[in-house]
Amino acid sequence: MYVNVSNIQMGLSAVMDIARKIDDIGKPAWIVLMVLGFFAFWPIGLAILAYLIWSGRMGCGRHGGPGRWHNTGNERMRDTFSRWCGGRHGAQSSGNHAFDEYRAETLRRLEEEQRDFRDFLDRLRHAKDKAEFDEFMAERRRRPPAGPAPEPQPQPQS
Repeated sequence: MYVNVSNIQMGLSAVMDIARKIDDIGKPAWIVLMVLGFFAFWPIGLAILAYLIWSGRMGCGRHGGPGRWHNTGNERMRDTFSRWCGGRHGAQSSGNHAFDEYRAETLRRLEEEQRDFRDFLDRLRHAKDKAEFDEFMAERRRRPPAGPAPEPQPQPQS
């Protein structure tokens, strides 16, 4: 049995080129492609949906997307990657022990600063939300109660 591996590789690279082109267009292109896949033949749409979820292209769920919860799952993914690839983030030794220690300490310090900054942004967002809510409540207290409109008094005729 003979398998032409170069043809398989060429087919895979063509698919990846198509995915890269769709990525350049953005998420709406993936959504349109998925909907068209469902219209054409539902297993195609389902396969595209599974690919989008598996690859994290939609930036939702555990993969984290832009917005308030951006990068919340990165530590877990980094730890998993580190376990699979061995070593810290898959970094290989440079051969110089002093430099490797310096690099590890710098990365640890940067990760700590990133964590602190993310915590700061969370506190800032919380304070902004609280200020907006307090302003809403103060405005609500200043408004007169909304009750039935008073009936006009009849004018006495002279």
